[in-house]
Amino acid sequence: MTSTRAWDRAAVVPARTAGDRRRTELAALPPDRLPDVAELFTFMRDAEHRFETLRLRIEERAQAAGGERRSVIETVIQHPGLARVLTTTPRDGAAVGSYDLWISDGETVRTYAADHRLGTRRPARHRLVGLHDRDLPAFSKVYEPRTALPMETLPETFVHPAGYCQNVLATGRLAVTGTDEIAGREAILVTCDHPRAIELQADRPDFRIELGVDRDSGLIARLVESVDGLVTRHAEATVIQPDAPLPPSTFAFEFPAGTTFVY
Repeated sequence: MTSTRAWDRAAVVPARTAGDRRRTELAALPPDRLPDVAELFTFMRDAEHRFETLRLRIEERAQAAGGERRSVIETVIQHPGLARVLTTTPRDGAAVGSYDLWISDGETVRTYAADHRLGTRRPARHRLVGLHDRDLPAFSKVYEPRTALPMETLPETFVHPAGYCQNVLATGRLAVTGTDEIAGREAILVTCDHPRAIELQADRPDFRIELGVDRDSGLIARLVESVDGLVTRHAEATVIQPDAPLPPSTFAFEFPAGTTFVY
């Protein structure tokens, strides 16, 4: 199933149900066939509205100038507003690697970088006003998340894939290619050849993105980027637990003694 037609429904908001939870446009993907690109992207857009809590663990390997970079990203969400993202960088021979923490209650964001013992405490960033104006074309509007995550990160892309689908994937040549098992769950596989909206260093005709989409939730479960057949980034979820039970202390955090505050 191949498509070159742009998908521009990231900001389409189906009717709301009682309370905070929004109605999903597609309750499930068709069980007897693979979805087409438009169906899949619409299903992915509403991913975070299919759970109240989430545990997500992503393991990433990326090629950088200094060699391979590895990281493990643990994300925990409780709607509406509570989120915690812990990024750990393993070190050879060390019991504990460096880590960065991002935690939000929807009103205040706290961050802590263990390597430098630096902390921040600041108001949550407000979205730009006017992006939902009826006079704007659909591709100029943005998805409004139920629970915010750090922008331009893998958790943001995996949990809120609408913008990525509209602004990156929909600009390339797309194909739904089959299924696989990721984190013990069925995933729909998608390829995207030469998307136009990418970083300059990867703007080549042999650039490819391969995606695995969790069939039940619509979350991204795998993201692989390659150039000329060589993988430059491989990020895959090893744990996906929608509606996971969370202890009361999940979002509690106190800055360690000796923390230097940037702001």
